[in-house]
Amino acid sequence: MTTAPSRYSFPSNPVADPKATVTGGTKDKGGYRFTVLTERLLRYEWSDDGGFEDRVSTVAFFRHFDVPHFTVVDKGGSLEIYTSAFHLKYDKKRFSSDGLSVKIGDDVWRYDGKSYGDLGGTARTLDNADGRIPIDPGVLSRKKAYAVLDDSESMLFEKGWIAIRHPGRKDGYLFAYKGDHKAAIKDYYRLSGKQPVLPRWTLGNWWSRYHAYSADEYMELLNNFEKNDVPLTVGVIDMDWHKVNIPAQYGSGWTGYSWNKNLFPDPEGLLKEVHKRNLKIALNDHPADGVRAFEDLYKVVAKALNHDTSNGAPIRFDCCDKKYLDVYFDVLKAALEKQGVDFWWIDWQQGNHSRIPGVDPLWVLNHYHYLTSQRSLDMLEKPITFSRYAGPGSHRYPIGFSGDTLITWASLQFQPEFTATASNIGYGWWSHDIGGHYWGIRSNELTARWTQLGCFSPILRLHSEKSQWNSKEPWKYERDTCEVMKEFLVLRHRLIPFLYTMNIRASYEDEPIVQPMYWNHKDDAAYSVPNQYYFGPDMIVAPITTPHSPATLLGGVTAWLPRGRWVDLFHPSLVYDGDRHVRIHRTLSEIPVLAKEGTIIPMDATPKLRNGVTRPTDVEILLVVGADAYFELVEEPENEDSSVDPPLSSYVRTPISWKQKEGVLSIGPEWNGSGKWRQWSVKIVGHTSTPTKILTPSYSVHTDVNTSCTTINFGNVHRWAHGGRFEVHLGENLQLNTVDMSPRIHEMLYRCEMGYQIKEVVWQLVTQNRDPVEKRVARLWELPIDDKIKDSVMEIWAADSRAPGSAKGYEGCACAWTTC
Repeated sequence: MTTAPSRYSFPSNPVADPKATVTGGTKDKGGYRFTVLTERLLRYEWSDDGGFEDRVSTVAFFRHFDVPHFTVVDKGGSLEIYTSAFHLKYDKKRFSSDGLSVKIGDDVWRYDGKSYGDLGGTARTLDNADGRIPIDPGVLSRKKAYAVLDDSESMLFEKGWIAIRHPGRKDGYLFAYKGDHKAAIKDYYRLSGKQPVLPRWTLGNWWSRYHAYSADEYMELLNNFEKNDVPLTVGVIDMDWHKVNIPAQYGSGWTGYSWNKNLFPDPEGLLKEVHKRNLKIALNDHPADGVRAFEDLYKVVAKALNHDTSNGAPIRFDCCDKKYLDVYFDVLKAALEKQGVDFWWIDWQQGNHSRIPGVDPLWVLNHYHYLTSQRSLDMLEKPITFSRYAGPGSHRYPIGFSGDTLITWASLQFQPEFTATASNIGYGWWSHDIGGHYWGIRSNELTARWTQLGCFSPILRLHSEKSQWNSKEPWKYERDTCEVMKEFLVLRHRLIPFLYTMNIRASYEDEPIVQPMYWNHKDDAAYSVPNQYYFGPDMIVAPITTPHSPATLLGGVTAWLPRGRWVDLFHPSLVYDGDRHVRIHRTLSEIPVLAKEGTIIPMDATPKLRNGVTRPTDVEILLVVGADAYFELVEEPENEDSSVDPPLSSYVRTPISWKQKEGVLSIGPEWNGSGKWRQWSVKIVGHTSTPTKILTPSYSVHTDVNTSCTTINFGNVHRWAHGGRFEVHLGENLQLNTVDMSPRIHEMLYRCEMGYQIKEVVWQLVTQNRDPVEKRVARLWELPIDDKIKDSVMEIWAADSRAPGSAKGYEGCACAWTTC
């Protein structure tokens, strides 16, 4: 049996600086301890036995902060603590709502033993969810100036192994941040630990299906993806990889560790072939039933555990038995990993109880699977697991599996909000069943919209149930849906240079890739669009999660745009003024992804994408002009550090900058790289007239202009050419195109399924009537046509205040016009 000492060793620093603590009480009457971690973060503890907890909890790995400034006033029978952010009052008795309070600004928290964070966090699973479900609190609030994270019941770790709490102790954290959401999250990560860096391959397309594949069928599946030019990075094989139809005396077939040789006669050969296609392989594991006598490794596991096999007694799953867990990893799973399994999908669905009160099996599985995966870094590059959310602190064990989702519009409609609010508890890497798992209906439109959401989700994993009627191969859908799915699966792969940089940003800068709008804007309106989110620092995604209008044949979503000017990356002929709500309408092939002026997005421009991921030799820069822009492309260290967390300075970095006034785009110099050649191009989104001039000598360009964008190909550029920087002049003070309303409105009306005569009335009213715009908007709303048509007209008419005849500012001229 191999050993994995690293499984019981992980970074932590759980003991606070004594200078930050205020302690009192006695062993007989109970004691209190307050730890001022920052001027806005307070730990509070009560203990019946007078002792306090300094061990690592699942929430808190790092309690040793620099000591902040605070003042203590001890009046004998009462205690007060002051910082610049809060004022604590305490009667020195067992915690109660009357005896312990903290004033933050004009708000007061009174102890009640509960967690509180009204902006929500996330939930353990979306199993059986058909729409919105209750979610646990995060550490952010809007209604109150504080959030509270009660940690009294969480599991502990002692010398690397699980431990339990002493009874009669209360333990919690008060986040007194008054709406400073990002500061609260950063301090939460300081307390709990950062999000780890994911390996690059996790950011591509995953294939998963609950289906009894044979080896030949699985290879045929991969062949079909290649024939359809859809790249993959991960293949997940659900539970039918192992023996399922087992003798009745053994119970359920959900748990298994022996290959089904009828389907996979040569497991090693299959895994080798999959690896040749540059895919990582994960197997599903339902571990609850332990190891039973029909398993190939039953006797080997039994011998390691001194288990009597004479009567074929099962080896029970016991997450609280360290010896069992060692054998589970180092005998049972190590044998399968030796055959070629890269990582594990942990499908624990049996609740949060074990034989030791307070020990949740999901916590144990997630924690030790993640640490054990370090032994496979030669294949994985970074530690990884794939499992459900266990509670606050779970962000340390990516990637999250959100459970078996229903195939309904309501399920799709909740997922963007669910993903965004998860960041409120630091959980940034959800993997959803894209397209839904089971039940529901077959809908081409629903599947297309879900795939678009998946493209702009932390992880894109297509999935479906065990049914002859349900699978997510794009070519099994109608032509339009097939093309949309393929387009967005390819786009996801092309976004990997951007996604990997966001991955580094999430870990080293505490910025999850998906963030609710209110993280970056204090406007009340930022809270009114829970399904809308930032994807990186400059892109806003407003997914369409409802069926299209039968009148316009367009899907719609209400978005809120912050101040400034925004362009839709998929529909660059429309430029929007911000600081307002906008009803956005799009065909099936488009999802609203809006970028602000001054945005740079690097993409893989490899002409024909293949499975797997490597650093691209062809890079296209999406550039949105109108303001200065900067993006630092980050890639793995070329001399990979053997440590799990190399210093940020070791990563390869290529700065890309745009100077708006001068009109100069600069690429490089590349830091820490080997100076290889790359093909570079820039696509100026929403701008069409560019007098290009190369400032770096000896290079030429090719320019391609269409109706809404300019693409400039720089050709082969050496990373270190001319001092390491390549510069091109694209034109001084370039601006986004002014919206040409007439062709846009004509195109939209032409598609509408409405009477031809009334269609002409609308056209004349919007484009040729000489009356004031305000009156024409009011007349539009009086017309006897579907409101979705009016919404679609107004979107274009009021998009850009620079456009002649724009209705911007008159959207509210009729009571029928609503923005939200």
